Amino acid sequence: MPDLDVLFRPYRLNSLHLPNRIVMAPMTRSVSPGGVPTSEVAAYYRRRAENGVGLIITEAAGIGRPAALNEPDMPRFHGKAALAGWKKVVDEVHAAGGRIAPQLVHVGHKLSKAAPGWIPPSPYESPSGLSVTGERVSEPMSEADVADIIEAFARAAMDAERLGFDGIELMGAHGYLINQFFYDDLNLRNDGYGGSTLVERSRFVVEILKAIRSVVTSGFPVILRLSQWKPSDFNARLAETPKALERWLGVLVDAGADAFHLSQSKFWQPAFPEVDAELNLAGWAKKLTGATAITVGAVGLSGDVYESFAGKSAQSAPLDGLLARLARDEFDLVAVGRALLQDPAWLEKVRHGRVDQMTDFTPAAFATLS
Repeated sequence: MPDLDVLFRPYRLNSLHLPNRIVMAPMTRSVSPGGVPTSEVAAYYRRRAENGVGLIITEAAGIGRPAALNEPDMPRFHGKAALAGWKKVVDEVHAAGGRIAPQLVHVGHKLSKAAPGWIPPSPYESPSGLSVTGERVSEPMSEADVADIIEAFARAAMDAERLGFDGIELMGAHGYLINQFFYDDLNLRNDGYGGSTLVERSRFVVEILKAIRSVVTSGFPVILRLSQWKPSDFNARLAETPKALERWLGVLVDAGADAFHLSQSKFWQPAFPEVDAELNLAGWAKKLTGATAITVGAVGLSGDVYESFAGKSAQSAPLDGLLARLARDEFDLVAVGRALLQDPAWLEKVRHGRVDQMTDFTPAAFATLS
């Protein structure tokens, strides 16, 4: 088995020095009443920092736009009370020697497990008034709406740095608003935010990245989470070929992305099997751009997160394949979701070879802040 030491090599992301290669993946918890993170939320993140996680990326937090969230108890990242709650989270994580970045989000028109009877403060928004399943549900966003959302992302990033966060992540995957702009069947706009090519349809996130870079310091890391697939089609590709991926990611790097967090259901799946039988999406991103690449997807477990959402448990799995890929620098950082959600000491158990203490993941963990 490859040496575990590869997981514990330091890494530098822009001006941020990380003690190891493990990132806690963002996972929605919806336990912030009225959008305000509590002391329990702060303690939840602190426990991961105390157990050596190199970088914590928080659950998605909504920017300052009325329909940015689709659940009442998802955390907000605007307003005096919510930002005060996040300040406590930052302070707790830093007191434990950790590093932390919020994931900033606008959900777009992506309904999920909203509380029965809960009505969002304003209608859900999408590029062309379409839901993620393609149904017309509202009017397209106006250019004024687009401009306000870009400003809201930048304001949230500026607040994150002011509060002491170590970077930010933009949620551009999984059918949320930024991701909706990328798809030719969801983005039918005839203005400058639409277009026939993926690069043209990326203008929205390009302007968000540029706006953020204009208000944060040059060394402040900006991570962009991306996925190739749609919520309704796990075989879909935004970039059909490595060449198309190179053009797309290159534009995003030029706009200010320091790192890409590349979502896959299983990290070992090849992104372009017709070209390379092994290289995953994070591997391709690093090869094509040289930017920091974060891999994710069923690390340390046998089944993917969607199986867990469906109620299936996932067995603890060895890290041999992951360590081999990391040792040959296929990607730079490794995001771990459910294993860390269930067990804050997961990384310490890995470090010290306490395999007998590694447990299977059970969906009941989604309901707790362990």
